[in-house]
Amino acid sequence: MSGPLLLRARGLELDLSRRPLLMGIVNASADSFSDGGLHVGVEGQLALARELVAAGARIIDIGGESATTGRPPVDAAREIELVAPLVERVAAELDVLVSVDTYKPPVARAAIAAGAHIVNDVSGLRDVELAEICAQTGAALVVMHTAAPPRVRRQDEGLYRDVTGAVVEFLRERIATALAHGVAPEQLIVDPGPDFAKTPQQTIRLLAELERLGEFERPIMLAISRKDFIGALTGRAPRERGAGTLAALEHGLRHGGRIFRLHDVAAAADYLKVRDALESGGEGLEGLRLEDAVRHEPRAGG
Repeated sequence: MSGPLLLRARGLELDLSRRPLLMGIVNASADSFSDGGLHVGVEGQLALARELVAAGARIIDIGGESATTGRPPVDAAREIELVAPLVERVAAELDVLVSVDTYKPPVARAAIAAGAHIVNDVSGLRDVELAEICAQTGAALVVMHTAAPPRVRRQDEGLYRDVTGAVVEFLRERIATALAHGVAPEQLIVDPGPDFAKTPQQTIRLLAELERLGEFERPIMLAISRKDFIGALTGRAPRERGAGTLAALEHGLRHGGRIFRLHDVAAAADYLKVRDALESGGEGLEGLRLEDAVRHEPRAGG
């Protein structure tokens, strides 16, 4: 797509054809597979959001229920208690778009009222009320592929004859549903759902064929951070999957990804900065110097 790739979210308009956006993850739940319980309470989570924005995040994705499987869902009222105060603080105090990671209409409505710009629905729009809420409020909507209900693990090597074709067909139908319920095309983001109801091999095949999602002419979001397919390839636990995540980021950039949902925003921002400088041949970097403060590692003991 050579022209602008516009995303509209509650009165804001962004052109994602120019530069990808980094989405930082803030878990208000205590059962995240990667970092649950590390940042406790609104103040701790707000501090993390500040760090992510300072590192280069343009979107903060706040969730009150982990996608971790095998556990009961969080009650909607409890989820609102977890996310709404944090959404309100982040939206008021930080220059950033706020996304709410939820598939529950009451939570989405409360988060938007608190200041959220995006609804990140990992259910694949199982409840069309989410589309109606986004149509009413102007919030952007992430439409993600999954063949399983939230928090249900489905790993079936025979599930898809053509995994990418199945994802494209599903997203095409779900996009049509969202449009039929009043969502404007410019409000939509598509997410192929890496690891959601997919084996590691299926996820890898899907990402290898990511360009097939270009038919939608909508921003492609990739939630690739520390994912299972990286762990399966490297044999590393979630917090040790940083290098693998950056490799997936590079692949996604070259094949149409425009929004990247990440835990380690600083590493991704550094990666993009160096990559952009090398691809531009140093244009606009005249006078670039290394600061003495970072020339050497600090000595132990000061």
